[in-house]
This record gives sequence, structure tokens and C-alpha cells, in this order.
Amino acid sequence: MQRIHDIYRLTEERSRDWREVERMLTDGELEEQTSRCMNCGQPFCHAYGCPLGNLVPDQNRAVRQGDLKKAYELLSVNSDFPEFTSRICPALCEASCVHGLDEEPVMVRQSEKRIIEAAFANGWVVPRPSENENGRSVAIVGAGPAGLSAAVTLSRRGFAVTVYERRKNIGGLLRYGIPSFKLDKCLIDRRRKILEAEGIRFVTDCDVGKDVSAQWLAREHDAVVVAIGTPVARDLKIPGRELAGIHLALELLEGQNRFVTGEIALAPIDAKGKTVLVIGGGDTGSDCVGTAIRQGATSVTQIEIMPKPPDVRSTSTPWPLWPYMLRTSSSHKEGCERRWNLNTLRFLGENAVSGVEVETVEWEFSPEGKPLKFHALPRTKEIIKADLVLLAMGFTGVEKDNPLVTQLGLALTPRTTLITDATRNIYCVGDCASGASLVVRALASGKSLHLD
Repeated sequence: MQRIHDIYRLTEERSRDWREVERMLTDGELEEQTSRCMNCGQPFCHAYGCPLGNLVPDQNRAVRQGDLKKAYELLSVNSDFPEFTSRICPALCEASCVHGLDEEPVMVRQSEKRIIEAAFANGWVVPRPSENENGRSVAIVGAGPAGLSAAVTLSRRGFAVTVYERRKNIGGLLRYGIPSFKLDKCLIDRRRKILEAEGIRFVTDCDVGKDVSAQWLAREHDAVVVAIGTPVARDLKIPGRELAGIHLALELLEGQNRFVTGEIALAPIDAKGKTVLVIGGGDTGSDCVGTAIRQGATSVTQIEIMPKPPDVRSTSTPWPLWPYMLRTSSSHKEGCERRWNLNTLRFLGENAVSGVEVETVEWEFSPEGKPLKFHALPRTKEIIKADLVLLAMGFTGVEKDNPLVTQLGLALTPRTTLITDATRNIYCVGDCASGASLVVRALASGKSLHLD
């Protein structure tokens, strides 16, 4: 039995709309795929791979037997938001699957998606309010993955939970960063109804530190949980950065998401008819590629300073580690030129950007195959034409002068992440505490929160 690779809608269809790119696998396909699970005595997918500790072999067995209700009951033991992770998680569980040692790993994420959608369709997902209120209240600042996960965890332990969010709607980067073609925003609204029925209160359009003071929040509640992510994007401060047409990735992604969901009447950045250059080779860069294609870009090129990863798992990341290897997203398959080993030197143009000067670099590798450092190759400078440049080089941390941070008197690490101060009942979870990472790790961080 081979792993299914045909998981997307047709390219010519999906690249013209904003609906989710993945098709729903049939029950028959999933029963066949879950039958590949070996029910290992030591399931690394559960114990090592999944930050939430999902009971993957047990879920697989239930799906294989056609018992989706039991599969949902098993899935919901550790996962509070499987409708999110089943769409956007890179599936760390699959990377540590024992089957992946000699063949392809067992398909897990698509099975999880079928389970949770069946659960909603059949009314199995119901509010689970706490039966033992403890008389204590908690304010959570930030309604992204970590904040929502902490809200569910604390609410079910008896706390009265209020979540404050500076944007109009909840979800954080789930709503405003990840494109609708990967995660339909109606899924966030659907989950919000469940959370509110559990007693969680949401206060949106409220920027804590500005609209209300953080000191007031600390006085009004027994504890404050900070879950504001890492909002500072890595910029590229090189000559020509001031030219028009150069934007941080989230300027494009957030604007388009707000337009698709009707929050605004017009997307602030439009790639239609433009030659687009995306600088940065990660997931955010891939999201920019797919967004630009759907907006009608003439061409899209994505460049990366790092070397091209190998087609198979690098020896620098042996099983069960997350493998360093080439990954091609659905957006890349829709039409994108990808280039590696390019260092960006300067932006060119009069008032608006018209091109980017780059040079080729060569990397030195460790004996295991890990890239260590690079040097520029002589006489390799070239100009890449572009009239829209998107910077997708990751996120660096929390602003040092963030009013919330300063008003609460929180200390920052050298990496500009926040440090919990349990002596004052102030707790930090998710990316703002650990640095920019995956949604599933943010969910796990919020779920693991324990208040004194």
C-alpha cells in the first residue's frame, strides 16, 4: 500500500479562487491509508513527534475500523483545535513515523481532518464548560493559537476567562497571516461559538496597553496570560529599502485575508499584472507566492540565501528528527520560479522598486550535511527585475517598547522573547515566550499552562 500524494484540487481550478486547496480524502482512501499504521509498541509519532501527544495509532485504528466517533473521542483527548492543525500543521508526527525509516510515513494529518469534520457534521463537537468554578478570573491577551489554547485549558479548570484581542476578530495569524486557501476563516468562527458556549468571553478591537492599561487588567483579574506572538518581522535594511513596492509579507497576507472575509473593501496590496519577487524561502514566503498568483501576478520568483535542501532526508537530521530536505508546497506547484544561494544586496529604482541586485553565495557544510556559513562568489552579481517585492524572512520577537510589556514590567531575553513572572501571576505562552515557531507548538504551550 502506497502513500497518497494526490491531495490537492486541480491546479488550474484552485489557483483562481480562495477556497482551500486540499481535497477531502474519501473514507475508503483513509481506511486504506490508516491500515499502513504498524501500531508500534513505542509509537514515536505520539511520544516524540506530536507536541500535543495525540494518540495517533489509536486514532488510526478507529478510522480503519470505520468508527469516526471513537476516532474523534481519542483525538479530542489531547487536541482542542484539530480543525486547525489538520490543515496547517507540517505533521511532525509523520516525520517521526517508524514506517518512514524504510518507506514513506503513514498519512496522519488528512485523517485528522476527516475525523474533525465528521465530528462537526454529526454534532459530536459540543461545549464542555467546567463543572467546578474556582472563583478566580484570568485575562488572556492575544487570541491567536496560544491564547485560544490557554483559554480552553483554564476555562475547563474552573477559571473565568476573558480574552482580549487588538484586532476585529479572533485567531491571530490563523486568521490574518495564513491564507484562506489553506485555512477557511469560517472554521475559526465555528470554533468561537463553541468557546463562547463554554463561558469564554472575548473582547476584540481592544489593544491592551493603549485602549486599556495592562495595570488595570492585572488589578481586575487574578492572573494575566500574555500570548501576543512575535509581531516583529525581520526586515532587510539595505540600500533602496525606502522605495515604493517593497512590503513585509504580512502586509500582503493580512490585507488579502481581511479583504476575502469582508473586513475591508479593497486589498491594500495587489499583485495583478506585476512581476513579483519573494525574498525568503519558508512557509510565509510560500503563502506570499500563492497569494500573488491568485491576485493575478504576471510572474512570481522566490529566492533564498540558504542552499537548496536535498531531495531526501539529510544525514544532519536523522530519524526521528524533523528532516532537513526540500519541500514543495501547493503554491509552488501553481507556478513559481525558485532560486537558492542568493544574497540580496540592494533594491533598484527611482521612486518605486524596479529590480533587486543579488549575488550568488557558496555554503560550507558540516560533515553531517548541515549548512554552516557562506561566502560570496566573485563576479556573480545580477539584477532580478521586480515591481513588487515581498520580504518573508521570519519574525524576530516582541517590540521592546510594547506598551503591554512596559506596563507589566516584563523582562525580555536577548532574543526579545518574554519571561514569565509567576510571583506576580503573569504568564507568557506561545511564540512570545519561546520564539517564532509552529501553530501546533503554540497550542501545546497554551495547553500546558498551570497557574499557581
